[in-house]
Amino acid sequence: MPPEPFRWESRIRFVDTDASGRIHYTAMFRHYEAAEMEFMRALGCEYAAMTEVAFPRVHVECDFSAAIRFDDAVTIVTTVERTGTSSFTLAFETLLDSRSAAKGRVTIVCMDRKTGKACPIPAKLAAQLQLRRP
Repeated sequence: MPPEPFRWESRIRFVDTDASGRIHYTAMFRHYEAAEMEFMRALGCEYAAMTEVAFPRVHVECDFSAAIRFDDAVTIVTTVERTGTSSFTLAFETLLDSRSAAKGRVTIVCMDRKTGKACPIPAKLAAQLQLRRP
């Protein structure tokens, strides 16, 4: 049985919107990042605790299927889409009134802070990510 996806509640702030009154596309990534940080905290794998490794993003994408506006309450559903040796991809779905309004993904590489090169995903994080794969 697949694990239950991680859910994080958020609200769209005025600063998140553009001249059309809808969420600015870059703001969605800030909400995804906040959901990601809480997901990692729930796994017991906060990035700040893994001081030897940096976690640069190498790919981001988002498709919008409904208008998301100022003061909308949204739920960000976070799942582990893929795990590799040195990178992993998180998938996000933004729910507005229980219906899908946006879907995105972020690919994160583990990088050794000293060498600036890709390195294996830390063991504890790799194990937790594998447990959360659908």
